[in-house]
Amino acid sequence: MALLRGVWGVLNALGKSGADLCAGCGSRLRSPFSFAYVPKWFSSSLSGYPKKPMTSYVRFSKEQLPIFKAQNPDAKNSELIKKIAKLWRELPDSEKKIYEDAYRADWQVYKEEINRIQEQLTPSQMVSLEKEIMQKRLKKKALIKKRVKLKAINENWKNLSNSQKQVYIQLAKDDKIRYYNEMKSWEEQMMEVGREDLIRRSIKYPAKNDPEKF
Repeated sequence: MALLRGVWGVLNALGKSGADLCAGCGSRLRSPFSFAYVPKWFSSSLSGYPKKPMTSYVRFSKEQLPIFKAQNPDAKNSELIKKIAKLWRELPDSEKKIYEDAYRADWQVYKEEINRIQEQLTPSQMVSLEKEIMQKRLKKKALIKKRVKLKAINENWKNLSNSQKQVYIQLAKDDKIRYYNEMKSWEEQMMEVGREDLIRRSIKYPAKNDPEKF
C-alpha cells in the first residue's frame, strides 16, 4: 500500500495520469488502463519507497501519546487523542512552528525521493500501477460502504425492544439446532462409508448400526 500511495503521489506531482504518460506508446498497449507486465526488479527496487511525511499535528500526537498513556494507563486511546487534540489547539504558535518546520523539511526530502524514483518508471509501469491503485480504491470504497451498512444494522438492533429481539434470538437457536442435527447426520454417514478423515469435529459419532454408545 505504501508503494501504491507513493506512485499515486508521483502522478499527482507530475500533474498527469498514466494515460498521459503513455500517450507516445503507440499500439503497445490496448488502452490507457491495459495491464502491463511489471518485472520483478521493479517491485524489489521500490520496496523502500518513501512514505509521506507526518503532518505537524500527527508528529505532535505521536510524541504526546506515550506520555499521556503513562499518565492515564486506564484511559482509552480515543480519550487520550481528544486530550492531545485539545493540547494542540492551545499550543502557542511559536511551539507549533517547530513541528511545522520539521514537516516542511521532511516534505522537501520526500519530493526529492519522488523525483528520483520517477526517473526509474517506464510509462507502461505507471499505467499498470495506476490501474492497481484504482482497483484498491474501489475495494476500499466497497469496504467502507459495507461497514456503514453494518453500523446501521447494529443501530437498528439496539433500538429493538426485548420482545422484538427475542423473535430473532429464537430463530437463531432453532437454526443452530437444525445445523447440529444435520451435521450429526452427515458425520454418521461419513463414518458408515469409512470416511472418518472428513470429520473435523473433535466428537465423532458412531455409525447407526454400531451397538456401542457414547
